[in-house]
Amino acid sequence: MNHAFRMKLKPGTVAEYKKRHDEIWPELAKLLTDAGIHDYSIFLDEETLHLFAVLKLREPNQRDLLPQHPLMKKWWDYMKDLMYTHPDGRPIEWPLNNVFHLE
Repeated sequence: MNHAFRMKLKPGTVAEYKKRHDEIWPELAKLLTDAGIHDYSIFLDEETLHLFAVLKLREPNQRDLLPQHPLMKKWWDYMKDLMYTHPDGRPIEWPLNNVFHLE
């Protein structure tokens, strides 16, 4: 199953956002994989600073449990100075609906 959503960076944070993801914590990558997430990409619209994320979910998956995991909360705390977030540090996500797919 595919899942896509949009997030937004704060001005002046693109380079740091990329750097932090280039150095993603191995334990976080494992947590995401163990939750059933794979083939995960994030794209940037440099004009609007919108991030477009697309990932695949294995069934069954535990993506819905990630917001309660201490490591996920730690990552969000680490990233919240770069992007627009909820008060708890979780990135604000806007879901994207699939309107076309070509295989």
